[in-house]
Amino acid sequence: MIVASAPCFFCGSCSFSEFSLFNQLGKIEASGPAYTVRTTAYSHREKEQRGKYGALTASGRRLRYGKIRSAGADWSRYPLGTKFRIVGQPHIYVVEDYGRSLVGTNTIDLYKPTLRGIRNWGTRRVNIQIIEWGSLQRSEEILKGRLHYAHVRKMYNAINAKRN
Repeated sequence: MIVASAPCFFCGSCSFSEFSLFNQLGKIEASGPAYTVRTTAYSHREKEQRGKYGALTASGRRLRYGKIRSAGADWSRYPLGTKFRIVGQPHIYVVEDYGRSLVGTNTIDLYKPTLRGIRNWGTRRVNIQIIEWGSLQRSEEILKGRLHYAHVRKMYNAINAKRN
């Protein structure tokens, strides 16, 4: 049941709906704000990376694909460590990565271990539920050492603008 709809309080560019979903037993499956976002998929097997980073995220962790899964996003919108789930799916995603094409967008990139997984996912608009916001401070600390990249500077400057 949709109760309300408004622009996102955090990034201002997506929308959210307050919702409560109940399963057949009457138990709450999810409640709270759901943000509608564009999602894409990525893999460490993509040619454009040329194996440069292997199975490591920008945060230095190994990419995860189990009950907890890795995701990439603009860290000025979804800070490093932000935990969310896609409404209707059981997995928890953690923002641990970023990418040049994500900066300045409200797109979240979901890690898939295979190229087939990327193709099967494609591009989808989904509702996500934020479980816990990540740390702008930790995002800034990691980005600070990578400012020679234009997309990193853009995220870093956006984080600084939010903090001031």
